[in-house]
Amino acid sequence: MNRSAAFAVALTMAALAGCAGTPQAEGGKPAAFARTSHRESPYLPMKVPGHAMFYYGTVGGVDELSVRLTASGNLIRLSYRVIDPAVAKVLADKNITPYLFGPRSGALLQVPAMDTVGQLRQVGQLEPGRSYWMVFSNKGNLIKPGDRVSVLAGAMHIDGLMVE
Repeated sequence: MNRSAAFAVALTMAALAGCAGTPQAEGGKPAAFARTSHRESPYLPMKVPGHAMFYYGTVGGVDELSVRLTASGNLIRLSYRVIDPAVAKVLADKNITPYLFGPRSGALLQVPAMDTVGQLRQVGQLEPGRSYWMVFSNKGNLIKPGDRVSVLAGAMHIDGLMVE
C-alpha cells in the first residue's frame, strides 16, 4: 500500500470513529443539531419596571402590584399595597366596577359576584401600608401566564402588569 492510500484510509477511519461517538437524537441527527421542543428566551421577564412602580405609588396610591393565576387558572388575583388611601380609594369603592384587560386576547374580565359572599374583592376603608386583593374571573383561560394586562377602575389605569 502506498503512502497516499494509507493516509486516505486513516483519514476515513478517523472520520467514522468521530461519527460513531456522536450522541444521536430522534431522527438520526446529532444531538448538537437537534431541535428542542421548547425554546427559552435569553431575556429575563420584568414584572413591572421600577419607574412604573414609582409612578403608580405617587399617582395611584398603590405599590407591590402582582397579578397571579390561581391553581385552576379560572381566577386571576390582583394584589396591591396601599400607600395613599385617598388616591387608591377607587379600587375599594363598591360603586366602581374594576376590569382586567388582556390586550393579547382582547379579554375584559370582571370581578365575579357570589350570591352568599358578594363581590370577590375587598371594599371599604383603606389603611396605608396594608395589602389588599381582588379576584377576576378568567373563565375559558383567555389570559395566560406571561401575558401583560391592564387594570381599569374608574379613572385609574394600571398598565403593563405581567401575569405570573
